[in-house]
Amino acid sequence: MSKSDFSQKLLASSSRPQTAAEKIPIIARFAVSERAKETLNLVEKFVEEECIPADVVYHSQLGEGEKRWTTYPSIIDDVKARAKKLGLWNMFLPKNHFKEGAGFSNLEYGLMAEYLGKSRIASEATNCAAPDTGNMEVLAKYGSDAQKREWLAPLLDGKIRSAFLMTEPNVASSDATNITMTMRREGDEYVLNGSVRILPFQPFRLQPLLTSSKKWWSSGAGDPRCKLYIVMGKTDASNKDVYRQQSVILVPAGTKGIRVKRMLSVYGYDDAPHGHGHLIFENVRVPASNMVLGEGSGFEIIQGRLGPGRIHHAMRSIGAAEKALEWMLARINDPEKKTFGKQLNEHGVILEWAAKSRLEIDAARLIVLNAAIKIDESNAKGALKEIAEAKIMVPNMALTVIDRAVQSFGAAGICQDTPLANAWAQIRTLRIADGPDEVHLQQMGKNENKRGKDVRAKLDRQQEAGEKLLRTYGLQAKSRL
Repeated sequence: MSKSDFSQKLLASSSRPQTAAEKIPIIARFAVSERAKETLNLVEKFVEEECIPADVVYHSQLGEGEKRWTTYPSIIDDVKARAKKLGLWNMFLPKNHFKEGAGFSNLEYGLMAEYLGKSRIASEATNCAAPDTGNMEVLAKYGSDAQKREWLAPLLDGKIRSAFLMTEPNVASSDATNITMTMRREGDEYVLNGSVRILPFQPFRLQPLLTSSKKWWSSGAGDPRCKLYIVMGKTDASNKDVYRQQSVILVPAGTKGIRVKRMLSVYGYDDAPHGHGHLIFENVRVPASNMVLGEGSGFEIIQGRLGPGRIHHAMRSIGAAEKALEWMLARINDPEKKTFGKQLNEHGVILEWAAKSRLEIDAARLIVLNAAIKIDESNAKGALKEIAEAKIMVPNMALTVIDRAVQSFGAAGICQDTPLANAWAQIRTLRIADGPDEVHLQQMGKNENKRGKDVRAKLDRQQEAGEKLLRTYGLQAKSRL
């Protein structure tokens, strides 16, 4: 090959856009199979060429008024069928922990989830959408054979959807020991209600009053396809071990005694038909066989569920940040958008935004992939620090990048003319969902501080060793100034 031919080939390869597999960070490539690389390229193509264009149709098919909660956009069925045909289905279940998934690791799915995060419908299209992913993991890991047949099978097949109900409006739910819903055993059933309390100044009331229980931020409860609630409550409020008071039970949606009070909005977005429900439970009776893993296992189950859920959110947030950066680049390269006689990309501050965004996205991606590798090597419990790092860092990074993109668009960035405002609203919830940042920071701080005594001892040893060396060489310590 002549030097000229080689140069032309080099220039052609450098100008060709990289495939998704070629973009995998070098430090993670060792753990990504060839099959996963091929699937990753397919996911990228599916999202960019089919899902993102279909997002527009999805929004156009949303119902009006009450129909927003009784119907769902039919295009989702079409893209789901397409995803199944392509083999892009249930990629989220890690192969070393579950037999029901597509056979990928957490790391491999993490790379795929980044692309899913760029589209409104891509996660659902591939049956990798929250809260179903976490709920399927609960059933696959902790469910009985009967529970798996009744609920896991149709969820894996994408025939139904589900919701996870833990948070309550009247307590600080960031501390899950505060949950007040009671699950009282009566024969072959559990009765779900609110907390038990005696009303004051009623001396003739002999029995405690069972109040109705409220659950809110029940994401997914608005969807007409939602057939299952996975609910956390207390079966033994008097247990001295506050982490053994809670249990998790499966409640069919539509069970008598459940009422949807309202749908909550996220910065004005109702997220229909998915929705975030505010539900009321009053004397809700559920078969005892619906209890998951046994009474007192609630904390074990939710920790097993929320760990992977946190990393999944972080994975998708990387994609949201990448999409925001793409919109910003498109804006600053628009020849019609000039300020003070210059195109936006000729202003130094704008280029600094682009550079910082690239740095921050790439750094955050490494945090996420590191956590995914750690989970693959052990499990979610063995990767608590790494998961917390990703859970805290990534949404904050994504919010910063999205905000820069909004700023580059000016007034257009805060309205419905771009996906940026909605993306910011969605990502902002992740600083609260699955535990607020502050809870994770406090725990990380406590764990880091455990090294304090050993660090002090090490520094003392180093100082003593230095002083000994000074004496050996007949020297005295000098000021560093």
